[in-house]
Amino acid sequence: MSDLSANLSILGPALIAGVLVLLSHVPLGQQVLSRGIVFIDLAIAQVAGLGVIAAHTLGFGVEGGWSTQLAAVIAALLAALLLTWTERKRPEVQEALIGILFVLASTAQLLLLANDPHGGEDLKDLLAGQILWVSPEQLIRAGVITAFFIAVWFGMRERIGRVGFYVLFALVVTVSVQLVGVYLVFTTLIVPAVAAYRYRPRRQLAVGYGLAIVSYVLGLALSALMDLPSSAVIVWVMAVLAVLVHLAGR
Repeated sequence: MSDLSANLSILGPALIAGVLVLLSHVPLGQQVLSRGIVFIDLAIAQVAGLGVIAAHTLGFGVEGGWSTQLAAVIAALLAALLLTWTERKRPEVQEALIGILFVLASTAQLLLLANDPHGGEDLKDLLAGQILWVSPEQLIRAGVITAFFIAVWFGMRERIGRVGFYVLFALVVTVSVQLVGVYLVFTTLIVPAVAAYRYRPRRQLAVGYGLAIVSYVLGLALSALMDLPSSAVIVWVMAVLAVLVHLAGR
């Protein structure tokens, strides 16, 4: 009984974190797929992570605090505005420019952490995330941003324009990458969208949400039972279920 309580105390917040991430990333993923800019979340997530690492390296508050969050938001917003400009000026190479931004942000992280004895662990946390150890403060912050996203996306999406899309994207990715890591951010954004794109347009969002929620629940449960890294298990569960969902929609 005590083991069950301990597991629930860890898996409960982790599941809440996953639900907060998928609420914004599933609809964003459908938009990203239709625009043909699949790797945008990887680029902006890496830039947000660069902001986190830069703030930590320069001693601007504790990691995960509000100053670190502000640094990540500023970095992600600058990246979003840059991608807005490049999409307008060079739309034919936008995907390539997104890839270049991803590589630059990734290597900048390596340079900042080159002399940090804990640099390898910091990079691992950034990529794989720490979904099992999310704090109440992180969940509250993510909840506020997610509520804002839902209000804007489902209330005025047609009026926010290109700049609004990139700015909104940057805000939610900044929060989600600190909750679940880059791997789960990308998976939650793209895999449900790919799995559901052959369904009728009115069903795509529901199918994507259903796939993502089941994947997080099953992935967390399996990771606890098998004592394996939660993020990696969730990624694989979502990928396998996505194949089945996609085939069922043919």
